[in-house]
Amino acid sequence: MDDLINASREFFHLPLEEKQKCSNLIDGKHFQVEGYGNDPVASKDQTLDWLDRLHLRVEPEDERNLVHWPEHPNSFRALLHEYTLTCKRIKDRILRAMAKALGLNEDYIVTQFSNKAPSFARFNYYPPCPRPDLVFGVKPHSDSGVLTILLMDKDVGGLQVLRDGVWHNVPSSPHRLLINIGDYMEIMSNGIFKSPVHRAVTNAGKERISLAMFHGLDPEKEIEPAAALLHEKQPARYRKMKAKEYLAGFYEHFCRGTRFIDSVKI
Repeated sequence: MDDLINASREFFHLPLEEKQKCSNLIDGKHFQVEGYGNDPVASKDQTLDWLDRLHLRVEPEDERNLVHWPEHPNSFRALLHEYTLTCKRIKDRILRAMAKALGLNEDYIVTQFSNKAPSFARFNYYPPCPRPDLVFGVKPHSDSGVLTILLMDKDVGGLQVLRDGVWHNVPSSPHRLLINIGDYMEIMSNGIFKSPVHRAVTNAGKERISLAMFHGLDPEKEIEPAAALLHEKQPARYRKMKAKEYLAGFYEHFCRGTRFIDSVKI
Protein backbone atom coordinates (compact mmCIF):
# COMPACT_ATOMS: atom_id res chain seq x y z
CA MET A 1 0.00 0.00 0.00
CA ASP A 2 2.68 2.48 1.02
CA ASP A 3 4.87 1.67 -1.96
CA LEU A 4 2.05 2.18 -4.47
CA ILE A 5 0.87 5.45 -2.92
CA ASN A 6 4.46 6.72 -2.79
CA ALA A 7 4.98 5.77 -6.44
CA SER A 8 1.82 7.63 -7.44
CA ARG A 9 2.90 10.65 -5.39
CA GLU A 10 6.19 10.63 -7.26
CA PHE A 11 4.28 10.58 -10.55
CA PHE A 12 2.04 13.53 -9.59
CA HIS A 13 5.14 15.53 -8.56
CA LEU A 14 6.70 15.11 -12.01
CA PRO A 15 6.84 18.12 -14.38
CA LEU A 16 3.59 18.64 -16.29
CA GLU A 17 5.11 17.76 -19.66
CA GLU A 18 6.19 14.38 -18.24
CA LYS A 19 2.74 13.63 -16.82
CA GLN A 20 1.07 14.62 -20.07
CA LYS A 21 2.77 11.68 -21.78
CA CYS A 22 -0.07 9.74 -20.13
CA SER A 23 -2.73 12.33 -21.10
CA ASN A 24 -6.42 11.45 -21.34
CA LEU A 25 -6.76 13.77 -24.34
CA ILE A 26 -6.37 12.41 -27.87
CA ASP A 27 -4.53 14.94 -30.06
CA GLY A 28 -4.88 17.34 -27.14
CA LYS A 29 -8.61 17.74 -27.78
CA HIS A 30 -10.76 14.62 -27.48
CA PHE A 31 -11.42 13.31 -23.97
CA GLN A 32 -11.23 9.66 -22.99
CA VAL A 33 -11.67 8.17 -19.54
CA GLU A 34 -8.24 6.57 -19.33
CA GLY A 35 -5.10 8.55 -18.66
CA TYR A 36 -3.84 11.55 -16.73
CA GLY A 37 -5.84 14.78 -16.51
CA ASN A 38 -9.14 16.16 -15.31
CA ASP A 39 -12.70 15.09 -15.96
CA PRO A 40 -14.38 16.61 -19.03
CA VAL A 41 -16.15 19.97 -18.86
CA ALA A 42 -19.61 19.37 -20.31
CA SER A 43 -21.06 22.84 -19.72
CA LYS A 44 -20.06 26.32 -18.57
CA ASP A 45 -22.22 25.87 -15.45
CA GLN A 46 -20.49 22.65 -14.38
CA THR A 47 -18.99 22.46 -10.90
CA LEU A 48 -15.28 21.72 -11.30
CA ASP A 49 -13.28 19.51 -8.96
CA TRP A 50 -9.97 20.49 -7.33
CA LEU A 51 -7.84 17.49 -8.21
CA ASP A 52 -5.50 15.81 -10.63
CA ARG A 53 -6.24 12.22 -11.45
CA LEU A 54 -4.77 9.21 -13.20
CA HIS A 55 -7.45 6.77 -14.39
CA LEU A 56 -6.28 3.36 -15.67
CA ARG A 57 -8.04 0.21 -16.85
CA VAL A 58 -6.50 -2.70 -14.95
CA GLU A 59 -8.92 -5.49 -15.91
CA PRO A 60 -9.29 -7.36 -18.17
CA GLU A 61 -5.52 -7.63 -18.10
CA ASP A 62 -5.26 -8.10 -21.87
CA GLU A 63 -7.12 -4.79 -22.40
CA ARG A 64 -4.74 -2.63 -20.38
CA ASN A 65 -3.73 0.40 -22.40
CA LEU A 66 -0.14 0.66 -21.20
CA VAL A 67 0.49 3.88 -23.12
CA HIS A 68 -1.34 5.59 -20.23
CA TRP A 69 0.58 3.75 -17.50
CA PRO A 70 3.48 5.83 -16.17
CA GLU A 71 6.98 4.58 -16.88
CA HIS A 72 8.33 6.75 -14.06
CA PRO A 73 8.78 5.80 -11.34
CA ASN A 74 10.01 2.44 -12.61
CA SER A 75 8.22 0.50 -9.89
CA PHE A 76 4.74 1.86 -10.67
CA ARG A 77 3.50 -0.75 -13.14
CA ALA A 78 4.58 -3.79 -11.14
CA LEU A 79 3.12 -2.36 -7.93
CA LEU A 80 -0.23 -1.61 -9.56
CA HIS A 81 -0.38 -5.11 -11.08
CA GLU A 82 0.22 -6.73 -7.69
CA TYR A 83 -2.31 -4.45 -5.98
CA THR A 84 -4.94 -5.22 -8.64
CA LEU A 85 -4.66 -8.97 -8.06
CA THR A 86 -5.01 -8.48 -4.30
CA CYS A 87 -8.09 -6.25 -4.70
CA LYS A 88 -9.72 -8.86 -6.94
CA ARG A 89 -9.43 -11.46 -4.18
CA ILE A 90 -10.81 -9.01 -1.62
CA LYS A 91 -13.71 -8.11 -3.92
CA ASP A 92 -14.73 -11.74 -4.41
CA ARG A 93 -14.66 -12.50 -0.67
CA ILE A 94 -16.80 -9.46 0.13
CA LEU A 95 -19.31 -10.17 -2.65
CA ARG A 96 -19.77 -13.75 -1.47
CA ALA A 97 -20.47 -12.48 2.05
CA MET A 98 -22.95 -9.92 0.68
CA ALA A 99 -24.76 -12.58 -1.35
CA LYS A 100 -25.13 -14.74 1.76
CA ALA A 101 -26.45 -11.73 3.69
CA LEU A 102 -29.13 -11.31 1.01
CA GLY A 103 -30.09 -14.98 1.23
CA LEU A 104 -28.76 -15.67 -2.28
CA ASN A 105 -26.44 -18.37 -3.49
CA GLU A 106 -22.96 -17.48 -2.26
CA ASP A 107 -21.60 -17.13 -5.81
CA TYR A 108 -24.57 -15.24 -7.27
CA ILE A 109 -22.93 -11.80 -7.41
CA VAL A 110 -19.46 -13.09 -8.29
CA THR A 111 -20.88 -14.93 -11.32
CA GLN A 112 -22.26 -11.65 -12.68
CA PHE A 113 -18.66 -10.79 -13.61
CA SER A 114 -17.55 -12.14 -16.99
CA ASN A 115 -13.98 -12.11 -18.29
CA LYS A 116 -14.89 -8.80 -19.95
CA ALA A 117 -15.88 -7.06 -16.72
CA PRO A 118 -13.78 -3.89 -16.38
CA SER A 119 -11.93 -2.69 -13.31
CA PHE A 120 -10.33 0.74 -13.13
CA ALA A 121 -7.76 2.20 -10.78
CA ARG A 122 -8.21 5.91 -10.17
CA PHE A 123 -5.42 7.77 -8.40
CA ASN A 124 -6.70 11.06 -6.98
CA TYR A 125 -4.24 13.83 -6.13
CA TYR A 126 -5.64 16.81 -4.20
CA PRO A 127 -3.11 19.67 -4.01
CA PRO A 128 -3.45 22.26 -1.24
CA CYS A 129 -6.38 24.58 -2.00
CA PRO A 130 -6.24 28.28 -1.04
CA ARG A 131 -10.04 28.42 -0.56
CA PRO A 132 -11.26 25.07 0.79
CA ASP A 133 -14.48 26.77 1.87
CA LEU A 134 -15.39 27.35 -1.78
CA VAL A 135 -14.13 24.29 -3.67
CA PHE A 136 -14.69 20.53 -3.45
CA GLY A 137 -12.00 18.00 -4.19
CA VAL A 138 -14.76 15.87 -5.73
CA LYS A 139 -18.38 16.98 -5.80
CA PRO A 140 -21.12 14.85 -4.18
CA HIS A 141 -21.82 11.62 -6.09
CA SER A 142 -22.30 7.89 -5.76
CA ASP A 143 -20.20 5.30 -7.59
CA SER A 144 -21.57 3.58 -10.67
CA GLY A 145 -20.22 0.03 -10.43
CA VAL A 146 -20.69 -2.96 -8.15
CA LEU A 147 -18.01 -2.27 -5.57
CA THR A 148 -15.25 0.27 -4.93
CA ILE A 149 -12.18 -0.50 -2.83
CA LEU A 150 -10.70 2.78 -1.60
CA LEU A 151 -7.20 3.18 -0.22
CA MET A 152 -7.32 6.46 1.68
CA ASP A 153 -4.48 8.82 2.50
CA LYS A 154 -3.15 7.57 5.81
CA ASP A 155 -2.41 11.06 7.17
CA VAL A 156 -4.84 13.56 5.63
CA GLY A 157 -8.61 13.19 5.79
CA GLY A 158 -11.13 14.68 3.37
CA LEU A 159 -13.71 12.03 2.52
CA GLN A 160 -17.25 12.69 3.70
CA VAL A 161 -20.37 10.49 3.49
CA LEU A 162 -23.96 11.76 3.46
CA ARG A 163 -26.38 10.11 5.86
CA ASP A 164 -29.82 11.40 6.87
CA GLY A 165 -29.00 14.80 5.38
CA VAL A 166 -25.78 15.21 7.38
CA TRP A 167 -22.20 15.00 6.08
CA HIS A 168 -19.98 12.76 8.22
CA ASN A 169 -16.17 12.78 8.09
CA VAL A 170 -14.44 9.47 7.36
CA PRO A 171 -11.28 9.48 9.49
CA SER A 172 -7.97 8.70 7.82
CA SER A 173 -6.11 5.65 9.07
CA PRO A 174 -2.96 3.83 7.94
CA HIS A 175 -3.43 0.74 5.79
CA ARG A 176 -7.22 0.67 5.95
CA LEU A 177 -9.40 -0.07 2.93
CA LEU A 178 -12.85 1.48 2.68
CA ILE A 179 -15.41 -0.66 0.84
CA ASN A 180 -18.03 1.37 -0.99
CA ILE A 181 -21.18 -0.06 -2.56
CA GLY A 182 -21.95 1.13 -6.11
CA ASP A 183 -25.18 1.79 -8.00
CA TYR A 184 -25.11 -1.62 -9.72
CA MET A 185 -25.17 -3.33 -6.34
CA GLU A 186 -28.07 -1.18 -5.17
CA ILE A 187 -30.03 -2.27 -8.25
CA MET A 188 -29.10 -5.98 -8.00
CA SER A 189 -30.07 -6.03 -4.31
CA ASN A 190 -33.34 -4.23 -5.18
CA GLY A 191 -32.42 -1.40 -2.83
CA ILE A 192 -31.50 -3.51 0.22
CA PHE A 193 -27.91 -2.31 -0.10
CA LYS A 194 -27.63 1.43 -0.78
CA SER A 195 -25.06 3.23 -2.90
CA PRO A 196 -23.98 6.07 -0.60
CA VAL A 197 -23.49 9.69 -1.68
CA HIS A 198 -20.01 10.91 -0.80
CA ARG A 199 -17.65 13.79 -1.58
CA ALA A 200 -14.08 14.92 -0.98
CA VAL A 201 -13.29 18.27 0.64
CA THR A 202 -10.05 20.16 0.13
CA ASN A 203 -7.30 21.13 2.53
CA ALA A 204 -5.59 24.52 2.67
CA GLY A 205 -2.22 23.30 3.86
CA LYS A 206 -1.65 19.68 2.87
CA GLU A 207 -1.79 17.57 -0.27
CA ARG A 208 -3.77 14.34 -0.22
CA ILE A 209 -3.72 11.17 -2.33
CA SER A 210 -6.24 8.33 -2.54
CA LEU A 211 -6.63 5.30 -4.79
CA ALA A 212 -10.07 4.00 -5.78
CA MET A 213 -10.40 0.59 -7.43
CA PHE A 214 -13.73 0.47 -9.30
CA HIS A 215 -15.17 -2.95 -10.13
CA GLY A 216 -17.81 -2.86 -12.87
CA LEU A 217 -19.63 -5.28 -15.18
CA ASP A 218 -19.36 -6.24 -18.85
CA PRO A 219 -20.84 -3.32 -20.85
CA GLU A 220 -23.35 -5.73 -22.47
CA LYS A 221 -24.46 -7.17 -19.13
CA GLU A 222 -28.04 -6.36 -18.14
CA ILE A 223 -28.32 -4.99 -14.62
CA GLU A 224 -31.54 -5.82 -12.77
CA PRO A 225 -32.77 -6.84 -9.33
CA ALA A 226 -32.00 -10.47 -8.46
CA ALA A 227 -35.10 -12.54 -9.23
CA ALA A 228 -34.79 -14.48 -5.95
CA LEU A 229 -35.34 -11.23 -4.02
CA LEU A 230 -38.63 -10.40 -5.75
CA HIS A 231 -42.13 -11.50 -4.75
CA GLU A 232 -45.66 -10.14 -4.71
CA LYS A 233 -45.06 -7.86 -1.75
CA GLN A 234 -41.61 -6.85 -2.95
CA PRO A 235 -41.66 -6.04 -6.68
CA ALA A 236 -38.69 -4.73 -8.64
CA ARG A 237 -37.79 -1.17 -7.64
CA TYR A 238 -35.43 -0.53 -10.58
CA ARG A 239 -35.83 -1.03 -14.30
CA LYS A 240 -33.46 -3.27 -16.26
CA MET A 241 -30.76 -1.83 -18.51
CA LYS A 242 -27.37 -2.69 -19.94
CA ALA A 243 -24.28 -1.59 -18.06
CA LYS A 244 -23.10 0.54 -20.99
CA GLU A 245 -26.43 2.40 -21.05
CA TYR A 246 -26.23 3.00 -17.33
CA LEU A 247 -22.69 4.36 -17.60
CA ALA A 248 -23.69 6.80 -20.35
CA GLY A 249 -26.44 8.19 -18.13
CA PHE A 250 -24.23 8.13 -15.06
CA TYR A 251 -21.52 10.36 -16.59
CA GLU A 252 -24.09 12.79 -17.95
CA HIS A 253 -25.64 13.18 -14.50
CA PHE A 254 -22.26 13.28 -12.73
CA CYS A 255 -21.26 16.37 -14.73
CA ARG A 256 -24.49 18.05 -13.65
CA GLY A 257 -24.09 17.01 -10.02
CA THR A 258 -27.18 14.76 -10.04
CA ARG A 259 -27.66 10.98 -9.60
CA PHE A 260 -28.70 8.81 -12.53
CA ILE A 261 -29.94 6.00 -10.28
CA ASP A 262 -32.84 8.18 -9.21
CA SER A 263 -34.13 8.12 -12.80
CA VAL A 264 -34.12 4.30 -13.08
CA LYS A 265 -36.26 3.70 -10.03
CA ILE A 266 -39.74 2.31 -10.69
